[in-house]
Amino acid sequence: MPQYILFHKPYGVLSQFTPEDGARSLAEFDLPPGVYPAGRLDKDSEGLLLLTDDGPLIEQLLHPRYQKPKTYWVLVERLPDEAALDTMRAGLRIEDYTTLPCEVQLLDPQPAVAPRDPPVRVRKSVQDWWLAITVVEGKNRQVRKMTAAIGHPTLRLQRRSIANLELGDLAPGQWKVIARADIHWGTDAAGTPADRTTAGGVAVRYRSPGERPRDVSRGADRRSADRRGAGSAGRNDAGSARAGDGKRNEKGNGNGNGGRSRNAAPTRQPGSWFTSKK
Repeated sequence: MPQYILFHKPYGVLSQFTPEDGARSLAEFDLPPGVYPAGRLDKDSEGLLLLTDDGPLIEQLLHPRYQKPKTYWVLVERLPDEAALDTMRAGLRIEDYTTLPCEVQLLDPQPAVAPRDPPVRVRKSVQDWWLAITVVEGKNRQVRKMTAAIGHPTLRLQRRSIANLELGDLAPGQWKVIARADIHWGTDAAGTPADRTTAGGVAVRYRSPGERPRDVSRGADRRSADRRGAGSAGRNDAGSARAGDGKRNEKGNGNGNGGRSRNAAPTRQPGSWFTSKK
């Protein structure tokens, strides 16, 4: 019978069971045998990690066509102004891609996040601020690159939720068993795949297995035709998700100070941004 584990990955731990370059791994936390991370967090990131031996579910989490909101609490240098936050919300050009629209808000009041071990440097002349950032894609270190692009480097990053799954009060290094019925996203009450939006209006498009993404199918057909015209061998687009070791996701480090912003948006709890698309 498949197993499903919610785990609070501490800072400095790899999202894999095999130690590497002297770093800590998941092997030290007495997790049930046979489970693997469904997605990743970088060694310097913290927070929610789902582990399972359910292969189809891992594919749904890892394949880009299965969009799912992920919320991070992100500590950044200095207080961003609203113009900088709007730039992030609309999508940023980073390296060779443009990020999809996302949801960003100042956390007010600032959350009481337990100190990190080891702590990060503190500059008395600089006030650091926690943001809540919800993205629907998961490119390598994307959140860290986004905050750097608006001039507010990430100091610490904690994943608070993946779709409807929330970190809650799990302490670093702790884990709990959940049921498959506790994991749901992209379906309506009848279990039919459906589109959603976040509370901020960011579209979240879900896919059923085997369904081609509407927004990329035309480009994919064109590329396939070009390859056939050139006489090159076709490639299999179906890619399989791989459990275990792979690319790492977000990266961050730091610690936070309290404070309030007069213009800050009210705090929204992770998971509360699911609404039916109008």
